[in-house]
Amino acid sequence: MDDLDRSIVAQLAADARISLATLARRLKVARSTLQSRLERLESSGVITGYTVKLGEAGQRGRLRATVLLTIDLRLQSGIVNRLKAMPEVETIHSTSGRVDLLLTLAAATTQSLDTVLDAIGAIPGVKASESFIHLTTKLDRVVAGGLPA
Repeated sequence: MDDLDRSIVAQLAADARISLATLARRLKVARSTLQSRLERLESSGVITGYTVKLGEAGQRGRLRATVLLTIDLRLQSGIVNRLKAMPEVETIHSTSGRVDLLLTLAAATTQSLDTVLDAIGAIPGVKASESFIHLTTKLDRVVAGGLPA
């Protein structure tokens, strides 16, 4: 990726709904140049989709939690597949440190969150879990594209 590609990705991360014409003007390139760059970024897998990032108002009614898992690493593939099948699991990260996986969950109620946590704990190979319920967001610098705002 060159500077233009990075600028395109940064602009789209800040506003994925920006029109091609506006983006081309901001970056001072021809619309055809921008279109071909976007197609290349998409086909190479740099850009894999466009999404919506919910604000506080859009997340009302969703209880979020971070879960730290210690697992039997020999069973990681199967554990991750089981986690991917749970719609409440938003993200799964492998980590270096005292835990093996870091999850982000979203559920409508404490009861449904409890049910999901029980299901996660029952997956063969999950040795231990620790969960943290999110109360308020004090800072969020990450935009939908995963780049700092």
